[in-house]
Amino acid sequence: MRIVQVLNGLEADVIALQEADLRLGARPGALARNVIEAETDFEIVPVARNAVSLGWHGNAILVRKGMKIGAVTHIDLPGLEPRGAVRVDLPAFSFVAAHLGLMRRHRVRQLHAIAKAVEGAERVIVAGDFNEWSPHKGLEALGQFNVHAPGHSFHAARPIAALDRIAMSSKIELLDAGVVQEGPARHASDHLPIWADVV
Repeated sequence: MRIVQVLNGLEADVIALQEADLRLGARPGALARNVIEAETDFEIVPVARNAVSLGWHGNAILVRKGMKIGAVTHIDLPGLEPRGAVRVDLPAFSFVAAHLGLMRRHRVRQLHAIAKAVEGAERVIVAGDFNEWSPHKGLEALGQFNVHAPGHSFHAARPIAALDRIAMSSKIELLDAGVVQEGPARHASDHLPIWADVV
């Protein structure tokens, strides 16, 4: 399965997934839990609010097996469409997975909500589909963060936009980052995976 190949190829410690659940009915996971558990080196952070979803509002977080998982928080995001972000406290940092709205005025409010939800945390990473086409505008709410777009990640078949971003609080240093363009990544999703190496 392409998605499993991509996940294993990332060699990551933490992964944010967007659109991890189907949109109808009980919102079952787009990838079966038992497949993730059996065929990857990751475990699913318990952010789902039912037994069939991987995530919440489509956002899921995977961590390398054996990593200590702390508190999980759901962050309601304002806007016309139902949106949310999920946060997990890990040993080295707090990690937020987010998929922001399609309209900038909603995205700005959503980023304010995320920034407020992580106030007081010293080491924070926010990752996901920010849906922001501009390299400069619309991200002001994360002014205290270093917001990085590793490269064009959308659309996977012909990447023309850097919609996927990683935002790091000041106590996190970005060593390297990029976009996975090889192998099954071009066919596993409409977005190419982005990655970052941080300390």
